[in-house]
Amino acid sequence: MIRPFALLLAALCAGFLSVVAPAAAQTRYPAEGFGDLAERLMPAVVNIATTQRIDGVGAPPRPRSGPGSRLDELFGDENLNEVSSLGSGFVVTAQGVVVTNNHVIEGADEIEVIFQDGDRLKAQIIGRDQATDIAVLKVSSPRPLPYVRFGDASRTRVGDLVIAIGNPFGLGASVSAGIVSARNRNISAGRYDDFIQTDAAINRGNSGGPLFNMAGEVIGVNTAIVSPTGGSVGVGFAAPADLVQSVVNQIIQFGETRRGWLGVRIGLVSAEAAQRAGLQRPRGALVTAITPNSPAAKAGLQPGDIILKFDGRDIGEGRNLTRVVADTPINKTVAVEYARGARRLNANVTVLRLDEGRPAATRLGVRTPDPGATEPTRGNEGRVLGMTLSTLTPQLRQRFGVGPEARGLIVVAVDAAGDAAGKLQAGDVIVEMQFEEVETIAEAQRVVQRAPPSRPVLVYVNRGGDLTFRSVKQRR
Repeated sequence: MIRPFALLLAALCAGFLSVVAPAAAQTRYPAEGFGDLAERLMPAVVNIATTQRIDGVGAPPRPRSGPGSRLDELFGDENLNEVSSLGSGFVVTAQGVVVTNNHVIEGADEIEVIFQDGDRLKAQIIGRDQATDIAVLKVSSPRPLPYVRFGDASRTRVGDLVIAIGNPFGLGASVSAGIVSARNRNISAGRYDDFIQTDAAINRGNSGGPLFNMAGEVIGVNTAIVSPTGGSVGVGFAAPADLVQSVVNQIIQFGETRRGWLGVRIGLVSAEAAQRAGLQRPRGALVTAITPNSPAAKAGLQPGDIILKFDGRDIGEGRNLTRVVADTPINKTVAVEYARGARRLNANVTVLRLDEGRPAATRLGVRTPDPGATEPTRGNEGRVLGMTLSTLTPQLRQRFGVGPEARGLIVVAVDAAGDAAGKLQAGDVIVEMQFEEVETIAEAQRVVQRAPPSRPVLVYVNRGGDLTFRSVKQRR
């Protein structure tokens, strides 16, 4: 039994190696290595040491002693404990501006920047941005400091060689090499996710350190890893340099970040929404809600619109719009191209400053439902696709929480065994069927009659303010 198993194992291993070896051979490092590049860059990469003083209440008691005891000198105030942590950073000006991650210095009472030659300088916080996890520090030195420059991360390609320099596990300056594994990664860290993924070894303590291209330019700030063990498994993430540089410049200029605000809530463009807009593929940012009196509202944008271009820049998906708007100078008027149904429209929007305290975007046609409302006055009712539909009346709007601006036919009831069972529900407002607006029962019935029996009817629905498509198969 052992011999056949060993042969099988050998065959599996041989097969695995035959597949993997050619792929591994494609990753070729320069014959001369990275020594010259690392030697040039390392003086500008620093270790960040922080100290946080916390109340010692609840901590294990220290040994007791008499007055003047040596133990008192060793332990100091028993009600104070100090917690230290280490991270990485890099100098971006000769005058001592240092960039790192916000989580590296968060809660710190003291911050010390340690250079490769052993110099240790106290640092002050210029500003920080929690949304992008970036912090900017300042150290004072009697001499100009070595520094590095940001590169253009947008020109980085998957497969490009990179090196990471940092302070893993507090060991001190360490260099690792790899490639760009992916771009534009969303790891659900925040609204501005747009990470560069790399297989260069990044571990605890590398946070805040730079990711360099082969020209010695910073193309990212190492921020996060995915790991089941806590150590590097070849999946690290760096915030792209263009995002970081914008944040750093604003913090240096204002002491804070100042982002643009449009006043929309956005969602993904589905294949059905793209088809409705006449797009060959899903792209753009679907507007699902708008803040009253916001720049978007004043420009005439509506829920259901798909923003295709903003200030001349193509919007590939919703995340792109979030970043582009955030980077737009305050009070700048920009051109917006969007789709409303199959029409292409344009508007000029004056971007205001983002204020986290502003009211949230309002969903289309939503108000507090009143299930206990008196029996609603019926509108014009009819049967379509196993549903009872009605024109909207004030009483039905009140009962189902439908605002005055919503248009279409409301679903009053759905047959348990009907065509629309599991697809639509009471309270849904049908805005379109087969890309045609429907506001009367007759219009809805005509659309269904014309639809091919072998294909589902595409229904555009307003459910609680969210616009979505539902495919309903006919059971004729």
